[in-house]
Amino acid sequence: MTPALAPHAVHLASERTLTAFGQDPWWITTIKAVAIFVFLMVCVLMMIMADRKVMGRMQQRHGPNRMGPFGLLQSLFDGIKLSLKEDLIPRGVDRFVYIAAPMIAAVPAFIAFSVIPVGPEVNMFGVVTPLQLTDLPIAALVVLATAALGVYGFVLGGWASQSPYALLGGLRASAQVISYEIAMGLSFVAVFLMSGTLTTSGIVESQRGLWFAVLLLPSFLIYLVTMVGETNRLPFDLAEGEGEIVGGFMTEYGSMKFTMFFLAEYVNMVTVAAVSVTLFLGGWLAPPGVTAILPGANEGWWPALWWLLKFLCVMFLFIWARGSLPRVRYDQLMKLGWKVLIPIQLVWITAVAVVRMLILEDASPVVVGLVVAGFSAATIAAFYSWARHARREREEDARLRAENARRAHKDPAFGGFPVPPSTAPHYGSSVLAEPPRTAAAVGGDSNKKGEEVTGA
Repeated sequence: MTPALAPHAVHLASERTLTAFGQDPWWITTIKAVAIFVFLMVCVLMMIMADRKVMGRMQQRHGPNRMGPFGLLQSLFDGIKLSLKEDLIPRGVDRFVYIAAPMIAAVPAFIAFSVIPVGPEVNMFGVVTPLQLTDLPIAALVVLATAALGVYGFVLGGWASQSPYALLGGLRASAQVISYEIAMGLSFVAVFLMSGTLTTSGIVESQRGLWFAVLLLPSFLIYLVTMVGETNRLPFDLAEGEGEIVGGFMTEYGSMKFTMFFLAEYVNMVTVAAVSVTLFLGGWLAPPGVTAILPGANEGWWPALWWLLKFLCVMFLFIWARGSLPRVRYDQLMKLGWKVLIPIQLVWITAVAVVRMLILEDASPVVVGLVVAGFSAATIAAFYSWARHARREREEDARLRAENARRAHKDPAFGGFPVPPSTAPHYGSSVLAEPPRTAAAVGGDSNKKGEEVTGA
C-alpha cells in the first residue's frame, strides 16, 4: 500500500505541515512575498521570449535574436514599448470599471501563487522556514477561487469598453471559464480523496510513494486540458479570437492597460502550471530514482531545483500546444467541456470514491478487483456506445452533404448567400428601375424604362 492510500498518516502529515506556518518574522515573510513577485515577473518575461523562440524553431525561423544576448531582452523592450504608447480611453465608457478591469484580472493570479510549496523547510538567514509563503486548511480551494475572480476582469473589461467585439469577448471568456473550471474542480476532487487533505503542503507529502499523475492519470490529463482552456491559450483562445472578433475583450485597450491584460494571461499560465506540479507531479519531491543516487535529494535547497524542472516541463506544454494545434470553433470548445470532460470526470470520481471507501473499510482485494473490473467494463461499454453514436452522426452529416450537393447541382443558387433579385427596386434610394426580363412583362410598361423609382 502506498502512502497515498494511508489516510491516518496523511492526515497527521498535513497537520504537521500547517504548524510550520505563522511563525516567521515579518522580514522573512516580506522576503518570500517579494521573491514570489520577482519570480512571477521574470517568468512572464522569459515565457514570452520562449514562446516566440520555440515557436520560431518549430516553424523553421529564428525568432527574436537582436535585443540582448540571444534575444533575451526582447520581452523587456516590448514591455517598455507598450508602456510608452499613447493611452487612449474611448468616449462614453465607464472610466472606473474600464481602468479597474485589467487590475482585477492580474491581481488574483499573484494571490494564488502564495499557497504553492516550492520546497521543504530550509535555513534562511538563520531562520528555519518552509519555501512557501503560507498554507491554509483549504489552500487548494483558494486556487479555484482566485481563478474564478480573475475572469471578472475580462468580463468587466469587455462590458466597460462599450464595443460589440469587446462585449462578445467578455461573454466568451465567462462561458469558457465556467465550463472548464467545473472540469478543473472535479479533477481536484480526486486528489482530495486520495490525499485526505486540502492543504497544498499536505498534498505534496502524500505523494512521497507515488505521484498522483500516475495514480490519477485521467484527472491529470483532464487538468492539462482545462488549464489551457482556463488561461485562454491556443487552441482555446476564443475570447481573443482575432480572426472573428478583432481582439476580444482587449479590443479597446492600449498602453499599460493592455499590458496588464497580457501580464494576467501569462501569470495565470505560471500559476496553473505550478498547481499541476503541486497536485499531480509530486511538488518539490525528487523524481523516482534520484533519491537512490542522491540520498539528500529531498532536503535543503535541492527540492527547489526539482520543482523548477517540473514547472518548466509543464510550461513547455503551453508553447507546444500553441505552435501545433489550430484554433477550435466555439461550439467545439463548449462541446468538449460539457459533453466530454465533465461526464468523464464524474464517472472517474465515482470510481475513485468507491475504491477509496473499500480500501478504508479493509475490503478484500477480490472485492476491490471486482469493483474495478465492473467500472472498467461500464467505461468500455460507454465508449462503445459513444463511438456508435458518433459514427451515426458522421453518416447523417455525410448524407446531408450529399443531398445538398445534389440540390446545388440542379440549382446553382441553392444554399448561397441570399441576394435580392436584380429586378427589384432599391427602396430608400433613387435609382432607375430595371425592366423585367420575362416575355410576359413586355407590354405597355416597356416604354417606361427610364422612369425613376424612389422609396416613397
